Amino acid sequence: MPAPVDHDARRRDVSEAVWRVLAAHGFGGLTLRAVAAEMGCSTGLLTHYFPSKRALVRHALEIADERTRTRARRTPPEEGLPALRAALLDVLCLSPKDVAMNRVWVSSWDRALGDPELGAAQTERYARWRAALRPHAEAAIRLGRLPAVDPDDVVATVAAFAHGLVVQALFDPARFPPERQTALLDAFLSTLANPPES
Repeated sequence: MPAPVDHDARRRDVSEAVWRVLAAHGFGGLTLRAVAAEMGCSTGLLTHYFPSKRALVRHALEIADERTRTRARRTPPEEGLPALRAALLDVLCLSPKDVAMNRVWVSSWDRALGDPELGAAQTERYARWRAALRPHAEAAIRLGRLPAVDPDDVVATVAAFAHGLVVQALFDPARFPPERQTALLDAFLSTLANPPES
């Protein structure tokens, strides 16, 4: 009689293999065959979990979302601008884990742009991120650390800057090491805090 299969443990193994494939090859390299090779099993076994490529992609995005939500974050020294800085540092490519996470998300954009359901989920993720940044911007404005401007504009601007820096660091890591990313972020925030007089 065959030994019973621990389906929860198997799902965890599958999820870990999916993550390793994503981190190494992005969504472009995410196939049943690649995941099976990573696990050392047959693609037939994986079809019990993922009947289609779309199901595999959806699961991969769920894994990325969970890892993003549960990752360790910096504790800001104080509210306002320092808290906003800490939240943005959490997004940059400052460690191998950060690089892997960002490779996964950036590689998912193509899928999300071509699939209305995945695109809507990505839109919601960005809305949640901006909503998490907004209290920091509001506090910085209230404390006089940022000019009295629309906090939504501040959040949109800093989010765009952070993601632009992420893309630069992913494609040219030698030119954008962690120290330079941090320095560029600090210079950018300083410019927001002390805009040139017109």
